[in-house]
Amino acid sequence: MRAERFAGRRRAYGPLMTARCPDNPWATPGASAAREVRTEAVRTEPPRTGAARSAGPVVTELRLSAFASHRGTVLPVGPLTLFTGAGGSGKSSALRAYEALARLGAGDPLDEVFPDPAAYVPERAGPDAQGRRGFRIGCTATGPAGPVRLDVAVQAEPALRIVGERLTGGGETLLTTALRDPRGSTVQAAWHTAGTVPVTRAPLPDDVLGTALLPLRVAGTTEGQLRVLAAAEQMVVALRSVFVCEPQPQRMRAPVPSGEGRLRRDCDNLTAVLERTHTQCGQRHARLVAAAAAGCAGSVRGLGVERLPDGLLRAVVERDGGHLTPVERLGDGELRYLALALVLLTGPGVLAMDAAAEVPSAMQTLTVLVDGLDRDLDGRQVAELLALAASVGSTGHLRLVGTAAEAAAARARGTAGATVVDLEP
Repeated sequence: MRAERFAGRRRAYGPLMTARCPDNPWATPGASAAREVRTEAVRTEPPRTGAARSAGPVVTELRLSAFASHRGTVLPVGPLTLFTGAGGSGKSSALRAYEALARLGAGDPLDEVFPDPAAYVPERAGPDAQGRRGFRIGCTATGPAGPVRLDVAVQAEPALRIVGERLTGGGETLLTTALRDPRGSTVQAAWHTAGTVPVTRAPLPDDVLGTALLPLRVAGTTEGQLRVLAAAEQMVVALRSVFVCEPQPQRMRAPVPSGEGRLRRDCDNLTAVLERTHTQCGQRHARLVAAAAAGCAGSVRGLGVERLPDGLLRAVVERDGGHLTPVERLGDGELRYLALALVLLTGPGVLAMDAAAEVPSAMQTLTVLVDGLDRDLDGRQVAELLALAASVGSTGHLRLVGTAAEAAAARARGTAGATVVDLEP
């Protein structure tokens, strides 16, 4: 955990936020305000033994109580999930909320997670008499501690802060926070103790997720404290085990220095990672070559790198007869396809992400977030990526959550184990 980022953050804070719920930041919108969400859990063949069980804690539900275009939206999250719908239906904002929760779970401060918080205040959510507006998001993480719910209320205006947080599990409220003193820089936190003192109260900073701080604050000396720790750690591990992938083909064509062996979010150092997989991960590299052969134009016999006179590395595709094609000659769709296949076939040790290092990798499940999974891809490439995600995900170590247009969603409906969530504007 990044404890050094949790201290020393103090500034003036304003009064309690409301988001069209004047008296209670936890009130949910009425039925008339709820978004229509249609979910199709498609399974065209029986799952492999154990395929439904993840290696570690995972997020199984995303709640957008009041966020951007969403009100009262509840989204299921499975091993392979695609959000689809017309333009403006909130596909990208749903994925943005997931990423925000992941960053908060990793201990990132609120102003870094939401540099433009007003953009996520629901449209037509007018300010109250004090000019206060905000948004609410949450999720459920399932694991050894059972289903654990986290809900967060954020004030966006006039000042950014977390004004309420609730962690629940096993039918009990394990943690609550509330902004009691608008002039201070903390929230009042209360967590379950179940000892001689039933509840422990203490101030926590209001620009960092309290759940992420609990492992640093709770001693674990009572049964109640142990339940709190188990729930908080499950939520934090589930949220931190996320890699956001946004391949940028225009940045993937340039030669790169050797030694940059962790794939970045935009995949601009794809060549350096190919060098690593080629030399260190023979079995995975062979699967990547097979994926490239299935999704790229022309024959593909191998993927490799060559060193240029200036010492930089250039990725190449080996064709029939030993002919080498530099990757800069590949189309945008081929490069995005190759990058996404590489992400699905690697793991936290190869991806530039802040995984929960204190938890063995065998007890974690990586979730890959991709906005616009089908962007620049043809139908064959989409089908191959979906099949690859389902195959790799059957081990319980990887999940894919993305957005896609209807054509790709239709293909996902025919993919074993896929969940398609249709959003309506």
